[in-house]
Amino acid sequence: MICNLCPRNCMAERTPEKAGGVCHMPSLPVVAKAMLHQWEEPCLVGQHGAGTVFFSGCNLRCQFCQNSVISQEGFGRPIDAHRLREIFCELIDQGAACIDLVTPTHFTDVILEALGEEPWPVPVVWNCGGYEKKETIRRLDGYVQVYLPDLKYGMEGPGARYSGAGDYFRWAEESILEMYHQTGPYQLENGQLVRGVLIRHLILPGELDNTRSVIDWVSRTFEPGQVLFSLMSQYTPQPGATGKLARHITRSEYRAAVAYMENCGVTDGYTQERTSAKEEYTPAFDLSGV
Repeated sequence: MICNLCPRNCMAERTPEKAGGVCHMPSLPVVAKAMLHQWEEPCLVGQHGAGTVFFSGCNLRCQFCQNSVISQEGFGRPIDAHRLREIFCELIDQGAACIDLVTPTHFTDVILEALGEEPWPVPVVWNCGGYEKKETIRRLDGYVQVYLPDLKYGMEGPGARYSGAGDYFRWAEESILEMYHQTGPYQLENGQLVRGVLIRHLILPGELDNTRSVIDWVSRTFEPGQVLFSLMSQYTPQPGATGKLARHITRSEYRAAVAYMENCGVTDGYTQERTSAKEEYTPAFDLSGV
């Protein structure tokens, strides 16, 4: 394939044997772990956990990525569409509340093949970094019931500085609007999100203006009851981090962000304890379940 799945538009040749593009991945999926994950938002976890598949590679180069061993170093095992479908079935048999596809965009073609045309007994969740093309998201209509995009940046500077994507917001805005166009207002059944959009935002230390710009966009774009919003405090400095990224967010930063969110009327969703950054958020990528 000559890849143009994401905003990078690398036009790189990616084959089952040859990796390419910013994601540095072949065309067939590379998976680092499949598990029942307890640390997603409560509306995704259910009784036993979200059936999470961690794909390797990423189109962003975030300096603060907690999953860098798979997103940037490429650790994982190559599989085909048949094995991927088997993994989905195995997770459902274990009691998964949903099929949670983490960083899936660069494997869109094979994931759609694995999902097939028949509906699944649990929601399919597209858990992505937000740096997406509307055209790619349109291809998921009818296959994906829940979209779980990051909205990392509302400002050009931090996007360029921390993820090499100064145009991040322009693409994220278009793609999230397409996600909402497909799902409509979020739907909960017995506390489980069965359809809709849940937008995540990770507060970065010293970047409250960026967080406010994200909240501003959500508040002016969506009315209460339309989307869920998750304001995350779990930023953890990574080895070698310098400058602002070398510390956790402070108690006052998180309180200010929560207050701003509430004042803007963004009340459907989740906040975290500031001290919620735990090792469990980053599972051991040991190829289990693959």
